[in-house]
Amino acid sequence: MASPGKNLKPEICGLKGLNQEPDDKNQLVDKEAGLSGGERDMAPVTGNSIHRSGSRPQLDLSKAEIQGNFEERDPTILLPNQSDDISHLALDIGGSLIKLVYFSRHEDQSVDDKRKRSVKQRLGLSNGNRRSYPVLGGRLHFVKFETSKINECLDFIHSKQLHRGAYKDLPHWHSDGPENENAIIKATGGGAYKFADLFKERLGVSIDKEDEMDCLVAGANFLLKAIRHEAFTHMEGKKEFVQLDHNELFPYLLVNIGSGVSMIKVDGDGKFQRVSGTNVGGGTYWGLGRLLTKCNSFDELLELSQKGDNSTIDMLVGDIYGGMDYSKIGLSASTIASSFGKTISVNKELEDYRPEDISLSLLRMISYNIGQISYLNALRFGLKRIFFGGFFIRGHAYTMDTISFAVHFWSKGEAQAMFLRHEGFLGALGAFMSYEKHGLDDLLAHQLVERFPMGAPYTGGKVHGPPLGDLNEKISWMEKFLQKRTEITAPVPTAPPGTTGLGGFEVPLSKGETLRSDASALNVGVLHLVPTLEVFPLLADPKTYEPNTIDLSDHSELEYWFTVLSEHVPDLVDKAVASEGGTDDAKRRGDAFARAFSAHLRRLMEEPTAYGKLGLANLLELREECLREFQFFDAYRSIKQRENEASLAVLPDLLLELDSMNEEARLLTLIEGVLAANIFDWGSRACVDLYHKGTIIEIYRMSRNKMQRPWRVDDFDAFRERMLGSGDERPPPHKRALLFVDNSGADVVLGMLPLARELLRRGTEVVLVANSLPALNDVTAMELPDIVAEAAKHCDILRRAAEAGGLIVDAMIDSADGSKEGSSFVPLMVVENGCGSPCIDLRQVSSELAAAAKDADLVILEGMGRALHTNFNAQFKCDALKLAMVKNQRLAEKLIKGNIYDCVCRYEPSH
Repeated sequence: MASPGKNLKPEICGLKGLNQEPDDKNQLVDKEAGLSGGERDMAPVTGNSIHRSGSRPQLDLSKAEIQGNFEERDPTILLPNQSDDISHLALDIGGSLIKLVYFSRHEDQSVDDKRKRSVKQRLGLSNGNRRSYPVLGGRLHFVKFETSKINECLDFIHSKQLHRGAYKDLPHWHSDGPENENAIIKATGGGAYKFADLFKERLGVSIDKEDEMDCLVAGANFLLKAIRHEAFTHMEGKKEFVQLDHNELFPYLLVNIGSGVSMIKVDGDGKFQRVSGTNVGGGTYWGLGRLLTKCNSFDELLELSQKGDNSTIDMLVGDIYGGMDYSKIGLSASTIASSFGKTISVNKELEDYRPEDISLSLLRMISYNIGQISYLNALRFGLKRIFFGGFFIRGHAYTMDTISFAVHFWSKGEAQAMFLRHEGFLGALGAFMSYEKHGLDDLLAHQLVERFPMGAPYTGGKVHGPPLGDLNEKISWMEKFLQKRTEITAPVPTAPPGTTGLGGFEVPLSKGETLRSDASALNVGVLHLVPTLEVFPLLADPKTYEPNTIDLSDHSELEYWFTVLSEHVPDLVDKAVASEGGTDDAKRRGDAFARAFSAHLRRLMEEPTAYGKLGLANLLELREECLREFQFFDAYRSIKQRENEASLAVLPDLLLELDSMNEEARLLTLIEGVLAANIFDWGSRACVDLYHKGTIIEIYRMSRNKMQRPWRVDDFDAFRERMLGSGDERPPPHKRALLFVDNSGADVVLGMLPLARELLRRGTEVVLVANSLPALNDVTAMELPDIVAEAAKHCDILRRAAEAGGLIVDAMIDSADGSKEGSSFVPLMVVENGCGSPCIDLRQVSSELAAAAKDADLVILEGMGRALHTNFNAQFKCDALKLAMVKNQRLAEKLIKGNIYDCVCRYEPSH
């Protein structure tokens, strides 16, 4: 197998003479366009090229490389020194802020061995149908700089080589390539004109200017269609995320509040018109505020408003009616009758008024005015949804509350004001999408995953300089704050030493000892683009599906689970450091992980909606992502290996015991075995305590002995009838079963594998579904084939099924259709689920799993994470069996009104 980064040879993939000057430059088309060989020979460049003015430079093929596997039908070719198709960066250069959106490719770390190819062939998947650029996967980053510090922005772009279409943090980047004088980047906003010469001088690139309103609408449409929980309402300090059906998105009113206000009626992609606006906007607030309060910045003016009392300045209804409401027309005594109206009736000068009160009165006046005019325009066109964005809002809670109140008041509750988490980046996103080859508009919510690493470059509407660089810099940064006894609150951006951005080691971002972002602001993370994720096709109703069972909007519930996770951190750090050999480097990273994850927990405890809608599954996934961020990729590696070996040693005896039983007794024993084996969970404090009282086999036997029915949730009889029938009627076997496995060791070896064997015996195809990435002691799809192969040494049923499913490679005969010896036997296959968490969100599963599900008529979800924390209430189009032992007292009480170590066997026939 070829390794990534191997030099590209001229004969590879039929690209003869690749390093030679072509007779006709237009015959060369990027491999990333996804065309097959015959199509490539005939395809004109204009169909896939970026629309821009000027001549198209020739391709720079120096140091061209194949990324990934040479055996792929259409491997990706990287051109590290090609600067023509600059499609990694776009900017929105405004009067106050520069907004950047840039894309960095993922390393292709997929393993495409014979086992995986066999499964793909059987499931009808192929690498041949490659889409355009984003099929590689990657990350979409969002960064802001103050326009007055444009040189820092240019330094940032140059440091990451974004202007050359490269990203230096990836190993295929080369720093010795030539600068390209014809390089072009997309930009919008007034600064695209103002600073064009500076970009040419400093970076050697030309700016291709995009229309500001086109970009604004394109960015909003992308966000609203592609990102789950992008939109939210904000009333009386409470955020509520709204999930919109992108098929029913249009029409809507987009209100962009910058210096002035534009109101745009959006009817579809590329279909919009500016229907109104007002010159009273953010510039009015900042301009008048600066004159009246002497504030030096917009943020300072906003901060003042949070401490103000506008009743000393505004004339209220109660002031006119002696403290009474004007109930006849529905006005309360606190309603503003006249902004600044009270100042005309008292003998005071400007210096007699508190700046805080002036700022608040001004903010309310302008926000109410914008809200009212917006509603009237929505009413004019019959629009129910109004989205507000622009620099004026800045994630400021009181601003959003005021606008929302105005829309609600004037519409009598019929219209709704909504806001966007990425609202500051609408223009930059639109400019980014103007690169035609991206095809981002094809991406949907299930293909985008948002992450919040430490050192994110932008939070709370404030600019904090360049993001942290490598891991060592990040750890050193955290240690500096530790030395100063300063609490870290995540995700905390800062400027590295030597930069002049806000932040840095000396300047806290808020009052007191805590370094943090504005508490009222929503954080914006990094969007991971994973085009191979799909919605699980067996969900009964994907629109109403909610994976999280636990409601963390209840503060006491939130506090409880945060405590559980916090208490688990020391043990997790010990395991993570041990997995790396206990080196000093591992200890530093372990300490950094503990502080980073704890900082995330504190941040979310203070503001649960900081990163979007929060569920228990999100919290558990955040923990795993945080481990990976500090390069702990499998903290339980050695433990899993030890438990697998111990369990495989006793598997033959268990199979002999099962084979001695009649069919009905065997089925009950198998389900008991799954429930008993599910006790092994290193994520449960109660279970960790058990490990000190005996070996894995002793605990399994103890658990089996306690398997007395009825269980807390006991649908076994219904499941037995579906499997075995009643009387003389024998129901047909299921065609294909998907078994979502949980933990390594006894759980999978002594619990799920024997159950899979029984289904295979009955003629049912079995697909074992496991994690793509490690999480706690969960078994992964990479580990499962070796476990199955070892188990198959003691069982003909497993061996033949594994051979038929391509899990035992030595027994395979390669052929175009994937046929094998023993193909008359039903196959046992393994697919990855697309996630790296103890839980699973079935709106985001791998394309392999989605393909396997299309012919499945039985789903078995096993374990607390997959069957209780998530998906306990999920409904499926096929039969579903949910099996788990409850290992948390709180969960037992909330979910099943039971106790710890109670068992759940929930069978639900197809809907």
